[in-house]
Amino acid sequence: MMRTGRKPIPRKPTLTRTRLNALPRCPSHLSHVAQKEWRRLATPLHEAGILTLADRSALAAYCQAYGRWAEAETKLAETPALLKTPSGYVQQSPWLSVANKQMELMGRFMAELGLTPVARARLSIELPETVTFPTMIQLVPYEGKTRTEAKDEGPRDRAGEAETKPDGITARRPIN
Repeated sequence: MMRTGRKPIPRKPTLTRTRLNALPRCPSHLSHVAQKEWRRLATPLHEAGILTLADRSALAAYCQAYGRWAEAETKLAETPALLKTPSGYVQQSPWLSVANKQMELMGRFMAELGLTPVARARLSIELPETVTFPTMIQLVPYEGKTRTEAKDEGPRDRAGEAETKPDGITARRPIN
């Protein structure tokens, strides 16, 4: 029977103080593309406290689905999306079905592994104890010119002032 309502919010990682809290190795049965995806994700997920040895098969399944999806998309780019059968009927490419199915599987695993923005927002990541938030805001008077004061000073206010150039020549601005 399926649950109804919202998914529960994950609690603190429970395997952090056990032997299962180790970076799992990449399974050898994964395709080359899937192994590259494993290497891209495994370390950051482990450092974030999401991936443990217990989650190895879930990440492996996601990576394999990613590898199959990438292969199907490559094949789909080489062939048309619609094919004509020998009997004259038009049907969609089998690569399109494979790509769609693998993308669906990837979405499920991404939600479980915290690889989507919504899944990351649901993760409870604690802030370090050294972070302090301000408890009071103190207003300090500004001693410079305000924008309106600076705007009021136009070229007419400075007219007639002496201007010294870098070569030592002093020139007066004309009065308008």
